[in-house]
Amino acid sequence: MLFDPRQLAAFDATVQTGSLSAAALTLRITLAATSLRIKALEESLGQRLLVRGKIARATPAGQALLTHIKQVRLLEADLQQTLQPGSAGPRSGKAQAYQNISVAVNADSLASWFFPGIQAALQKHKLTLNVTVDDQDHTLEWLKNGDVIGCVTTLPTPLRGCVAEPLGTMRYRCIAAPSLRDKLLGKKSTIDLHQLIMQPAIAFNRKDGLQDQFLQQCFGVTDLSYPRHDIPAVDAYSHALHNGLGWGMQADIQAPDDLPSGRLVDLFPGQFVDVPLFWHHWQREAPQAGRLTLAIKAAAGKLLITV
Repeated sequence: MLFDPRQLAAFDATVQTGSLSAAALTLRITLAATSLRIKALEESLGQRLLVRGKIARATPAGQALLTHIKQVRLLEADLQQTLQPGSAGPRSGKAQAYQNISVAVNADSLASWFFPGIQAALQKHKLTLNVTVDDQDHTLEWLKNGDVIGCVTTLPTPLRGCVAEPLGTMRYRCIAAPSLRDKLLGKKSTIDLHQLIMQPAIAFNRKDGLQDQFLQQCFGVTDLSYPRHDIPAVDAYSHALHNGLGWGMQADIQAPDDLPSGRLVDLFPGQFVDVPLFWHHWQREAPQAGRLTLAIKAAAGKLLITV
């Protein structure tokens, strides 16, 4: 079936803004027209697309439609550049239009290998990114909901219609400032695990389970009710570690000079957690999205470890 572009625009704007009235303002049409277009779209599909509440949100069917809308827009932009190669560039006096792609990436990847590895591709192919930051175990939800066209995640099983590409592994160690290490050691030669979990851990947010995984995997700890700071900013997280606010998990690739310089210390040398990463994307993706996929895979291949 052919979709009415005005109906699709009304639906997309409502989900993006969270309300029919905000969507109407964005589209410069009346509230009644916005509502009627979405109602007509739902009737033509025989599916409820919106949950109308304080904040309008897409139903599962609506999420699938949002994914379709994003893919079509990318395909249309690629086709326009193919059919009208002279419509942009130095000779026409117009700058080539950038294409925006929405992705979900975990904070540690974003702060280490992700952007340095794909920067050249973004510039070459005129791409801009709308990045959603979430825990690596939860980024897949953004792809499932139709908010992004790809995500970096730890989950290996792809959604229906998607592909999961292995990227490599980030290795995390349990680290702290030398002052905290000395406090934990006291007059002992090794750190007592009980003393460690009496000290606050530093986590990125409530979804961050790396500290739990380390304690369970390396020491069989089952009581995970230790104190913790949730600091959802990479720079602030690093600052808290360096200033001895607590112990935490940090990937080798994030700050490769911290351990050799002695600014931070590995509390349990030889103990670590390996986190494999995957790039999930739609099997049928637009050419520009495909170029981003190739760049991400190439960057990960150079910068992440293989175990």
